[in-house]
Amino acid sequence: MSLPAVLLAAGSSPSPSPSETTTPAVPSIQDAQESATQAASWFEENWSTWLAIGLKILLILVIAAVLRMAIRRAITKLIDRMNRTAQAVDGTALGGLLVNVERRRQRSQAIGSVLRSVASFLIMGTAALMILSTFDINLAPLLASAGVAGVAIGFGARNLVTDFLSGVFMILEDQYGVGDAIDAGVASGEVIEVGLRVTKLRGDNGEIWYVRNGEVKRIGNLSQGWSTAGVDVTVRSSEDLDKVKRSIGEVAEKMSKEEPWNELLWGPIEVLGLDSVLLDSMVVRVSAKTMPGKSLTVERELRWRIKRAFDAADIPIVGRAPLTTEEAATTDPTAGMAAPSAYSNTSSPQAQAATPLTPPSVTK
Repeated sequence: MSLPAVLLAAGSSPSPSPSETTTPAVPSIQDAQESATQAASWFEENWSTWLAIGLKILLILVIAAVLRMAIRRAITKLIDRMNRTAQAVDGTALGGLLVNVERRRQRSQAIGSVLRSVASFLIMGTAALMILSTFDINLAPLLASAGVAGVAIGFGARNLVTDFLSGVFMILEDQYGVGDAIDAGVASGEVIEVGLRVTKLRGDNGEIWYVRNGEVKRIGNLSQGWSTAGVDVTVRSSEDLDKVKRSIGEVAEKMSKEEPWNELLWGPIEVLGLDSVLLDSMVVRVSAKTMPGKSLTVERELRWRIKRAFDAADIPIVGRAPLTTEEAATTDPTAGMAAPSAYSNTSSPQAQAATPLTPPSVTK
């Protein structure tokens, strides 16, 4: 075949269209064997490293779990020992001045819960950092960032940190608990909830006060130990003191033997004597040691009984001695009134001097 014929035949052959796609090459069996060989060699080279890392993580978790369990059990035993000590002193003379067993149990349970939570946080947090270090993760930037973030949060939330620390020490020192009547300075009332940041109080009128623990500078607990009920009885200065004391003594003896006052009274009702002596009256002071938080109840009942006893003994309770007929006749009823003002009379020189001047009329 001549050269022109060959060129013509080549030119007349159809060119491939753009829409036609090439068929992907199917990997051969040899390529698959090579890939499997490479994967097996990589696994053979690294399996010991991964096994060591897994065993190290498992060992860290086991040690952390055992340590956490041991510490929590030790804290539980410590709390149980505190409860047994409280039950041992209950019913004795010392136990009467201390908080009752239930209150001490609640306090010990609260302390145990806080200690267990702190121990779990520290142990598990340390275990998490050790697990991260097994993966060759550089913990220095993480710890540095945590330190910087902690400083920033500390400056920004210093009041929150103060409230939290104050709440921890309040619980540990048992300054007050749920059901106690306290005076926190900024508010007073019955404690209905104790938290690490906020203490919730129920006021005398039913209002609820949320007091931040960091704002409390002093605490007056009215429910621990014992309370004192004090009643002041005002009688006339001419009254027979022996008669007054005898009537109060009868009330005290009868009240100390009746239910439920014999349980609320932790000591005898005593007449302390004259608290003050005035020209027309004198004040007799009566006092008694009561159960914590029950002083107001005893005071109200004691006033009620003293008033009824004085009425039966014809002893009037007065704020001041009433005036006699002669004193009332000689007393000027206008003695306490102020003198009339000179300005009330419009014709007086003072009223004339205080009258504003009228402008002169302008004539056109």
